Amino acid sequence: MAEGPDPRRTRIQIPSVLNERRHLVNIGYRMLGSLVEAEDAVQEAYARWYALSPEQRVEILNPGAWLVTVTSRICLDLLTSARTRRESYFGAWIPEPLPEPSELEPTRAEDITIDPADRVTLDESVSMALMVVMESLTPAERVAFILHDVFCYKFTEIADIVGRTPGACRQLASSARGRIQASRTTATPLAMQSEVVRRFKRAWMAKDIDELVRLLDPSVVATADGGGLALAFFEPIEGRDGVVHTWLELTDRIHDMTLLERTVNGQPGLVAQQAGVTVSTYSFNIANGRITHIWAVRNPEKLLPWTH
Repeated sequence: MAEGPDPRRTRIQIPSVLNERRHLVNIGYRMLGSLVEAEDAVQEAYARWYALSPEQRVEILNPGAWLVTVTSRICLDLLTSARTRRESYFGAWIPEPLPEPSELEPTRAEDITIDPADRVTLDESVSMALMVVMESLTPAERVAFILHDVFCYKFTEIADIVGRTPGACRQLASSARGRIQASRTTATPLAMQSEVVRRFKRAWMAKDIDELVRLLDPSVVATADGGGLALAFFEPIEGRDGVVHTWLELTDRIHDMTLLERTVNGQPGLVAQQAGVTVSTYSFNIANGRITHIWAVRNPEKLLPWTH
């Protein structure tokens, strides 16, 4: 009589796949720029895992690697379709901003039992500046770069995910790395970033034009994402004069809002709240003590993790 699956092996695999969730969501968010889409991708990967028969699951020697492969392939497909969707998006598309893990709220009722601290690790690889640059990469470049440079997967493993040779995957990651490095500015210590953001907040609230001019780079760019669901400027604003003028106008509109200094994607940022509800986040790129880019997210669908 044929022997059935080893129950000891099955018992070992079950908790191991559940423990992969945090890792998978971390991969998914970096690939997709959306926590909601990342959670959907991970949920689909788990659905495919549990759709396998017990015999099929036992034959998979490394369930974690299997889940990474499936999640990454789902993300690759989503990235390909997202290009078309984002071309028709109302205004600029900015990656979904993330709060500190301790402040992260579940985005779905079924996620309430998941510890928010297990969601996404905030480090340099999720800074808004880097996430925006990665939007310019091809889907295959983005997947290869994230899996290799961020999560240290081998190109032989990545090749199986993107359907290319290991050598081609190496070229994809190299191309992505070159574009990312070309866009990077000199790293600014977090303490200095916090000070610049704090001064910007004070100058904004006080309508201190001279201080705003001192804090903004002459070629500063401001981009807003309302998604057609919240009031936001449609085109990016380029140049210090335009940004100062726009932010002074915004001052009159946020008189009933509270502006808080918060961490956004692991970097010092600002959060505007109305009646305790976050209505916009502001991320900054700072170089040589001046703000070179501001990303304002007002799309309420992208602010779900911030809602209390």
